[in-house]
Amino acid sequence: MPFRTGLIVTVFFILFTFSCNEAVNDLKSLPQTAPPDTTTVRETAKTFMYGIPADSFDLVNGQIRKNELLATILLRYGISMEETEMVVRNSAAVFDVRKIRSGNNYTVFCRKDSLARAAYFVYEHDPTSCYVFSFTDSLNITPYSKEVRKEIRYAGGIIETSLWDAMVLNGLHPSLVIGLSDIYAWSIDFFGLQKGDSFKVIYEEMSIDDKPLGISRIYGASFTGSGTTIYAIPFIQDGRESYFDSEGNSLRKAFLKAPLQYSRVTSRFSASRLHPILRIRRPHHGVDYAAPVGTPVHAVGDGRVTQASYDSGSGRMVRIVHNSVYSTAYLHLSRFGAGIAPGVYVKQGDVIGYVGSTGLSTGPHLDFRFYMNGSPVDPLKVEAPPVEPVSEANMPAFEKTRTVVLSLLDTF
Repeated sequence: MPFRTGLIVTVFFILFTFSCNEAVNDLKSLPQTAPPDTTTVRETAKTFMYGIPADSFDLVNGQIRKNELLATILLRYGISMEETEMVVRNSAAVFDVRKIRSGNNYTVFCRKDSLARAAYFVYEHDPTSCYVFSFTDSLNITPYSKEVRKEIRYAGGIIETSLWDAMVLNGLHPSLVIGLSDIYAWSIDFFGLQKGDSFKVIYEEMSIDDKPLGISRIYGASFTGSGTTIYAIPFIQDGRESYFDSEGNSLRKAFLKAPLQYSRVTSRFSASRLHPILRIRRPHHGVDYAAPVGTPVHAVGDGRVTQASYDSGSGRMVRIVHNSVYSTAYLHLSRFGAGIAPGVYVKQGDVIGYVGSTGLSTGPHLDFRFYMNGSPVDPLKVEAPPVEPVSEANMPAFEKTRTVVLSLLDTF
């Protein structure tokens, strides 16, 4: 199957948004003959940019240079220092001009006369928001939000080296790789893909001015490897959308709430904690659980041990990679669990070590750390994804969604 992308057919919206009867009724309500054309004079449509009739002005595009002042730019288009100062003062609560960044784009709307003086100056602050500086009758700054366009698209292809390479080299947004990795995090080892594995995905892409911003939603996907195809079908159950396979089983597995039986939390996740030994403030990207020496420490989820060694201030430590998204670390252990070594695969609940006080520690405890895409996150705030399959009561609705998704995936 060659790599392919494109727009999905309009019927997708109809199937997901309306029932068949509603669609038929809408078609019946349409007039059977066209109404008579009573228009005798038609005005030429005006082109608007940032809410401004662009046809009435000459446009000049530019980019903020390093150390360039707003007043310096505006002077080139006939705006005095006093006018610039008044605009800035009048709209100080709307936009702080000190936040203007070099490298960002701007557009000047100049009058079509001999002076070619600026009437408007538009600064693009980020991909979605702009600020319109008015130098007409009113001297002010008005925020303007660009229209975000959303389109349903599809993509599919065969893996040669990695999913990332397959998508990025074919012009797909990197956020699509991240989205698929998150959905299939518990089902597919993305670091162990084989040449010839294939995928299909239907997704919603956001864009502004025909420039892609990212992926807002994945409507369905399939991944084929080693002769097995795993589907990802979105479905809302108990008020939360999750992804299920074609049989209605969740693609996710929950983590244990805590890796041990503990008496209390002695230190929480913090960006700045006073270290009890070093007496300096530095980040503490974990949660400390107080427990007696020798208390068993369990793996919070299935995964592969990547480290089991003495690591300076962390003492005896075990690291586990659970999938392409999540990993955990267990610090200050007194000893490792039986057979725990780099490369060993563990199941959720397996004993991987025992509470101790090795490394920089004032007493027996476990420093538990949780990482998402390589970045530390608060273990106490990680929402364990649901693992329940689609309930019997919800199965009829799920089957309708499954039929639509699988039918669409079969069209490309």
